[in-house]
Amino acid sequence: MDKKIIIQILSVKVFRVFFILTMVLSVAFVSTRVAQTTAQVMNEPAVGPHGEQFRFSKIETGTTIRYDVPFNSRHKKERLFHPIILQEANRYDVDPALVKAIIMAESGYNPRAVSKKGAKGLMQLMPSTAEDLGVEDIFNPEQNISGGIRYFKQLVNRFDGDVKLALAAYNAGSQTVRDHQGIPPYKSTHYYIEKVFKYYQKYKNQMTVEMNKA
Repeated sequence: MDKKIIIQILSVKVFRVFFILTMVLSVAFVSTRVAQTTAQVMNEPAVGPHGEQFRFSKIETGTTIRYDVPFNSRHKKERLFHPIILQEANRYDVDPALVKAIIMAESGYNPRAVSKKGAKGLMQLMPSTAEDLGVEDIFNPEQNISGGIRYFKQLVNRFDGDVKLALAAYNAGSQTVRDHQGIPPYKSTHYYIEKVFKYYQKYKNQMTVEMNKA
């Protein structure tokens, strides 16, 4: 075979190998950058449409790992518990939109949520409070929601129908509210009340739209 032809064949092969290696390295580099960017986003607080900050939460279900975000993408979870919320809210004469707002602020509709202080479930009941309310399984959605609404209703009655004081008591404890003769001067409590009312307005509007469609 002619030397020129051999050289040409070898040149083509070398070029192919070089091209393949370049493509592989490029893909690897891009994948690494995407992974780094994703990790950075997941570890940094994001800002919601109304300026509220939140973090993505990592949820593992079997072998599936997904990242959960607030409010708008939680409609499926909210709809899942809607019948229980409606039933128990009507039973204790509490606005179901307000109950939904409390659940959203407390647990983000995660029935297995556990706070640093030990509050558990959708409405973040403390074990001692759950026991007083007769809640046997604190992670059972129906029992947790029923107990949480009943407890909130007690607080509303205790503070003469003042929903803000009831929310402050739900967040910081009823004795704390009494000691301060009003909403305690804690940033977390004030932020909590503001957040609940923000979600309350959203759920109120959402339920009004759904009722008009029916």
